[in-house]
Amino acid sequence: MSQDESNSRNDRDSFYAKRRRAYRDAKATQATRGGKGGTDARSLPDSVLLYGLHSVRAAVENPDRTITRMTVTRNALARLAIDDPKSLPFPVDVATPQAIDKMLPGDSIHQGVVVEAKPLAAHPISALEDCPLLLVLDQITDPHNVGAIMRSAVALGAGAIITTMRHSPQESGVLAKSASGALELITHIQVVNLAEAIEELNRLGFLTIGLDSEGPDQLEKSFSGGRIALVLGAEGKGLRQKTRHTVKTLARLDMPGAIKSLNVSNAAAISLYAARQFLDNH
Repeated sequence: MSQDESNSRNDRDSFYAKRRRAYRDAKATQATRGGKGGTDARSLPDSVLLYGLHSVRAAVENPDRTITRMTVTRNALARLAIDDPKSLPFPVDVATPQAIDKMLPGDSIHQGVVVEAKPLAAHPISALEDCPLLLVLDQITDPHNVGAIMRSAVALGAGAIITTMRHSPQESGVLAKSASGALELITHIQVVNLAEAIEELNRLGFLTIGLDSEGPDQLEKSFSGGRIALVLGAEGKGLRQKTRHTVKTLARLDMPGAIKSLNVSNAAAISLYAARQFLDNH
């Protein structure tokens, strides 16, 4: 074995040793909290199945994630750079792709790996701290869209995403796969009353901007200050009336082409990019 290979193996061994300690600490913390995500939260499933290389790699590396079992093909183990499955702090079953197929819905693209895990605890608004940019989702229910929005949020440096406890997707394999690892990296805040949460953001100094096709101003001309919260509604319905009245301003994305509307995840990505450009240059 070359020196470089030895160093690489030692680095991985050190990482998984740290991961085992983090796993034990997370279990102890969860036991202390009684496994709850906070008051007024809707009932969460006891476990979720996360699949796909990016989703699983991010889950394994997340010290706040408790994984109870991994089922994986030998090829996926190699792609995950796991040389010794026994080094992980949870049981690992080596299986065939066909066996994993039977664990998941028929259209799941699992890439040879699935983990059973405890859902992540939601965070309160107080977890925002110095976050300058975040997203607020007004009853967007499609997990593919929410996952894609999470991915864009992490890529563009948003510090958090706020959703409602009702009429928003629960954590799931579909959500995690669509987020491509971002589920493990974004602060996810769930609230009972979205209007009250937006009012709290206003008090915290955020410029809350509701994306609306009939907004009076172009989004790029609406930015000001050092903290921005972009508020997006569901496709078709858009923002609810109460949400429209609670944000500080409404703005639109002007499209130069023949099609004037965008999928909500695409609108989120463009809006985030514009907001990030403003914040970085002011």
